[in-house]
Amino acid sequence: KKPEVSGVMAKADIKPKSVHDAKKWSADVENLYRFQQAGYRDEVEYKQVKQVDTVERWPETGFVKKLQRRDNTFNYFDKQRECKDKEVHKVKVYVY
Repeated sequence: KKPEVSGVMAKADIKPKSVHDAKKWSADVENLYRFQQAGYRDEVEYKQVKQVDTVERWPETGFVKKLQRRDNTFNYFDKQRECKDKEVHKVKVYVY
């Protein structure tokens, strides 16, 4: 289980220092994929835009369960992996 982004960090306007494409699937890449499907860079940007402290996750896998898009509709995600191997290289990994 990875640490939550602190509340202080989520409120400030944090910009990534660099970005690269994911090379292989991991739980982190899976969650980034889900944030990017919903129109956000990652969890940091989601928390900044939506002004929330937590993201709903599946307790079994830790994967993101649902995200509110910028147009206020919701994306719902499965417990299981959704990011297929052929999609992995499209996921952007941001470094802060």
